[in-house]
Amino acid sequence: MSKICQITGKKAMTGNNVSHSKRRTKRRFHVNIFTKKFYWVEQDAWILLTLTAAGLRTINKLGLDAAIRQAAEKGYLTEIKYLEY
Repeated sequence: MSKICQITGKKAMTGNNVSHSKRRTKRRFHVNIFTKKFYWVEQDAWILLTLTAAGLRTINKLGLDAAIRQAAEKGYLTEIKYLEY
């Protein structure tokens, strides 16, 4: 699974470690990503999303359906994993 948020599209960035002597070496800035289970009322199903903390705040602000619709329009949401219960 790639480390990309399905709601915001955030992914790891590259940059430099800078030492005290100003020597620069490459490094990666990873995102705060986790897997979370949501109940999608409009589809009457449980879904599993890979998202960041910022994506979780977006869902809390807009609502799950609006956040999924917005992410699909921007191309961040490629597939939704449905859970069977």
